[in-house]
Amino acid sequence: MTAAAQQQNQPSNRLIPVPEWNQHHSWPPQGGLRHLIFNAQINGFAKAFKRVGRRVLVDEREFFAIVEAQNQGGK
Repeated sequence: MTAAAQQQNQPSNRLIPVPEWNQHHSWPPQGGLRHLIFNAQINGFAKAFKRVGRRVLVDEREFFAIVEAQNQGGK
């Protein structure tokens, strides 16, 4: 697979503010995302969230990498 094809298959490395998450992705809904943020130290999602003051940003690539890794662990 070429580098360009790999780049198209992976989410970009953008940081998305929580209130704007559902403009880019339908899952999880904002309430579910906030639940993941609140329990990030327990559920393994801590690396996907960046805090800037009171604002929480979601590292899109890291978020879906964690989802994939947790999905692989269940098989």
